[in-house]
Amino acid sequence: MTESLRKVAIIGGSRIPFCRSNTVYAEKTNLDMLAAAIQGVSDRFGLKDIKLDEVVAGAVTSHSKDWNLAREALLSTNLSPLTPGITMQQACGTSLQAVLGIGAKIASGQIDCAIAAGTDTTSDAPIVFSRKFSRRMVKLAQARSGKAKMQVLKGFSPREIMPQAPANGEPRTMMSMGQHCERMAREWAITREDQDRLAASSHHKASAAWDRGFFDDLVVSWGGLARDNNIRADSSMEKLASLKTVFDRGPNGTLTAGNSTPLTDGAAAVLLASEDWAKSQGLPIQAYLTAGRTASVDFVADEGLLMAPTVAVAEMLQRAGLGLQDFDFYEIHEAFAAQVLCTLAAWESEDYCRDRLGLEAALGPIDPDRMNVNGGSVAVGHPFAATGARITATLAQALADAGSGRGLISVCTAGGMGVSAILEAAA
Repeated sequence: MTESLRKVAIIGGSRIPFCRSNTVYAEKTNLDMLAAAIQGVSDRFGLKDIKLDEVVAGAVTSHSKDWNLAREALLSTNLSPLTPGITMQQACGTSLQAVLGIGAKIASGQIDCAIAAGTDTTSDAPIVFSRKFSRRMVKLAQARSGKAKMQVLKGFSPREIMPQAPANGEPRTMMSMGQHCERMAREWAITREDQDRLAASSHHKASAAWDRGFFDDLVVSWGGLARDNNIRADSSMEKLASLKTVFDRGPNGTLTAGNSTPLTDGAAAVLLASEDWAKSQGLPIQAYLTAGRTASVDFVADEGLLMAPTVAVAEMLQRAGLGLQDFDFYEIHEAFAAQVLCTLAAWESEDYCRDRLGLEAALGPIDPDRMNVNGGSVAVGHPFAATGARITATLAQALADAGSGRGLISVCTAGGMGVSAILEAAA
């Protein structure tokens, strides 16, 4: 432990291309993808046979076979097998929370270097049977005689083996995230047109970033894919307007497949370290992690499910002594275009900032030209646990390219939580 906090350096990140579920990575697993992303970091920064202090990673949609996922993934790379692996999960905030936890350990002197990562695939979603059938199978395995086995099978019905589809909703409300976001959009008067405009912009920015080579060092070809396959360079307001709503099919519905993130497969990782460790390895520093915050809202009592980032960011800014306008880049996770627009509207609302955030005035607007400048999740995709690492690495690269500046990260998650962070350029 150190007597004073050390600076937390972000060396950089790597990820595999993100792709729509049930397409290119349909036969890949969380372990496959996570190992590839971690290997990408190792290759980019020359970490072969190097013992890191930790690899912290997780997945949201996982099987029992994903047990000890972080450790098993790093053992599938050329990192030293003496590197510990820690598996964690905080829904869509998983890998950003991993960044914050690693950062705290580096700052306090507990560790010197670590990788934060995340992976998810809904192509390989766990399919389970009924609880009754599962218990019957356990008892059958425990039975020691033919008679005992027959007793276990007594009363068996073929209906017991009917697969149960993965649940897509909040356990406490039985509503999907999209349904919750529709309610938020109504509360904040977010129009379908504004959502589509943000979605089209996300696609155009992401396509332009790929074309100018921004992602060349950040993304490694893998699994037969060299580029994110959800990005639509030809996205337009006309095409988006032609799509049907998916979460509220009535006349008031506004969320579509076009202005929401697609189900996505992929993985991302980012390397963090102390300045001394980076120097010892001859690695340049892209940015510094300077602050972070996690918050929650009571969505069961009717707060917006995805509004927690408004709280996390407000509390983080107060602790850091910064205003919302003191940033050159804003990386706001686009779970849905509506979620981003609700967040921005809340920060501009005097009433919300006073009554909910406890502030004397509204946080105010941000410059839209500084937000998600290399595209956001609507275009790039959103493999749940991978998004935080993707955004952190993207922002660090943008700050390094700019040579100066400060960036803000805001990520909403299931369960009414939000995770935020601040990065500053190393120059």
